[in-house]
Amino acid sequence: MLDHPEEYYRHYYHYYRRRLAPKVDVTIVILVTVCAISVFQFFSWWSSYNEAINYLASVPKYRIQATEIARQQGLLNKTKEKGKNRRSKEEIREEEEEIIKDIIKNKIDIKGGYQKPKIYDILLFQILLAPFYWCKYIVWYCWWIYCFTIKGQEYGVEEKLYIIRRYMKMSQSQFDSLEDHQKQTFLERQLWIRENYEVYKREQEEELKKKMAIDPRWKRYRRWMKNEGPGRLTFIDD
Repeated sequence: MLDHPEEYYRHYYHYYRRRLAPKVDVTIVILVTVCAISVFQFFSWWSSYNEAINYLASVPKYRIQATEIARQQGLLNKTKEKGKNRRSKEEIREEEEEIIKDIIKNKIDIKGGYQKPKIYDILLFQILLAPFYWCKYIVWYCWWIYCFTIKGQEYGVEEKLYIIRRYMKMSQSQFDSLEDHQKQTFLERQLWIRENYEVYKREQEEELKKKMAIDPRWKRYRRWMKNEGPGRLTFIDD
């Protein structure tokens, strides 16, 4: 210490850092964090799914269809009981609402970000099943190379849609949320061929530019950008 007094505080710091450091296993911290994220994911997805059901129940088109199905199945008649089991109008209205929502859940397949959550989609199960998914992907990729690169087989409908989805850079859930007639249009225009897709992409970009040109909101935005700009500061004297 006499030869190197400047190192005294450094050694002092290292000593107490090791002595007072929390004795917590990193594995436990990571596991608790992953579980917390997974729980938040699951309840967040359930909330989004319930919001979608509530919205569909408020749309007249789906509400009328669900009400008609409930009448055909005799579910609404059970809510209007008489005698001792008679309930208030508010209770009957709430039960009818739940029946309509249950029919919408069973009859309508919601896709995309508002689809019904699955336990296997949360982060915890994705990590646990990652080796299985990797092996499955490797097997699928080898099968793809063998069938379509080596043997030169023609693409089926699923393979064509897969290539189109990759060109569009969309996830599986995003692509599944598209309407069936849109997918049929993709197949009719043979968008799995790169040249055809590039033509389609340019057409969509031109159509978007035309919509933006006539949209009053974009006109106001362009006018604001021209006159004010995003980063301009003005100092006005009172």
